[in-house]
Amino acid sequence: MGQGLVGAIHGFRETEKSRWSEASRAILQRVQAAAFGPGQTLLSSVHVLDLEARGYIKPHVDSIKFCGATIAGLSLLSPSVMRLVHTQDPGEWLELLLEPGSLYILRGSARYDFSHEILRDEESFFGERRIPRGRRISVICRSLPEGMGPGESGQLPPAC
Repeated sequence: MGQGLVGAIHGFRETEKSRWSEASRAILQRVQAAAFGPGQTLLSSVHVLDLEARGYIKPHVDSIKFCGATIAGLSLLSPSVMRLVHTQDPGEWLELLLEPGSLYILRGSARYDFSHEILRDEESFFGERRIPRGRRISVICRSLPEGMGPGESGQLPPAC
């Protein structure tokens, strides 16, 4: 189901983080409360993706082996445009303007039936409006894949 992120991200650094300051923990708790249901178990670490100004993410659907039913990303530093395209009907698509401080949540059809990508700087338009790209950091929380217990999350790759 989709190519995953192998080779999909260009111009980036990433890490998994499980220890946060008190202020950051409070923000992550707000993200998790908004994005995840009471029955969802989250991966123990949070994925932090640092995309340079010229970096971009190719279209992909996150692997169901490594990510569960919900993916939530907090966008920081620079605005960017995320494009979602239906995997079976490419004529069905939409673009989201991700302003710094915005939260996107992929679940249901958006999670499984649409690829998503972050447009490169030269393609970065929202409608007719040019959205100049700078360095972008996204803090991504993910639910555990179906059938995986919380103790197994350490075997996941840094990005799904």
